[in-house]
Amino acid sequence: MKTIHLGSSGVTASAIGVGCMRLNKLSEKELPAYVHTALEKGINFFDHADIYGHGECEALFGNVLAQEPGLRDRMVLQSKCGIRPGMYDFSKEHILRSVEGILQRLQTDHLDFLLLHRPDALMEPEEVGEAFQELEQAGKVLHFGVSNFNARQLELLQSGLKQKLQINQMQFGIMCTGLISHGLEANTQFPHAADRDGEVLDYCRLKGVTIQAWSPFQYGFFQGVFIDNPQFPELNQKLQELSEKYGVSKSALAVAWILRHPAKIQTIVGTTNRERLADICTAGDIQLSREDWYQIYLAAGNQLP
Repeated sequence: MKTIHLGSSGVTASAIGVGCMRLNKLSEKELPAYVHTALEKGINFFDHADIYGHGECEALFGNVLAQEPGLRDRMVLQSKCGIRPGMYDFSKEHILRSVEGILQRLQTDHLDFLLLHRPDALMEPEEVGEAFQELEQAGKVLHFGVSNFNARQLELLQSGLKQKLQINQMQFGIMCTGLISHGLEANTQFPHAADRDGEVLDYCRLKGVTIQAWSPFQYGFFQGVFIDNPQFPELNQKLQELSEKYGVSKSALAVAWILRHPAKIQTIVGTTNRERLADICTAGDIQLSREDWYQIYLAAGNQLP
């Protein structure tokens, strides 16, 4: 398994991480085996959020850690907070209360990373900074980041923090290429030339912030998977051709396409199937050529000026 450095935190993690949003679909017997499969395949990064299963996913994972205490030392644990029913909340009180709940459910004394889940329009950077300072000083959170932030939002939040933001988790994949398409179509009237995110990928590269790619197999906003989807025949034909060339599955190719980018993007995968997870991990064994990377990009319906 390839590894990457997460921002400037000094933490080394697997290039592929497990997204824990659907862990509550696994039984109490299946979950420990799933966790061990991930570790055996070289995955040491597990991404949670307090809204996943309304806390149930964290609680189930915490039970696994409680049953095998030695597992925690083999993991990099991340969770997210800030989403409440009908609103977002970056108040100091909510952040501190959320982290207490997360730690209790995960049955651990600290998080390696805490992310703020989606931008809060009422965010006050200095107030967030006070919360982060308390969490860091108490040893409850070692490093911090965000999810779904554009470049200016990152800059604004960072202005109120003593801690450096290390991670920005964004939707990205073969069928969600906005982070790169607007740059490729710069100085044109092409559909994707408009910059929706403040050139956030380039910004993060310049600032040493690691991008984490969520939902790498989805198209649209949770509209479905594109692999073997008859709506995308050209893309799947190209993926089939290259899967034979590289000796890996289409799913592994989709992750390898992300890992090929020089930004060293970490890919978060949410499958709960152990065999599929093991298959996806083979993405770390290959490196797409520049030509093949662009062929996949074009087959997904994108264009070059």
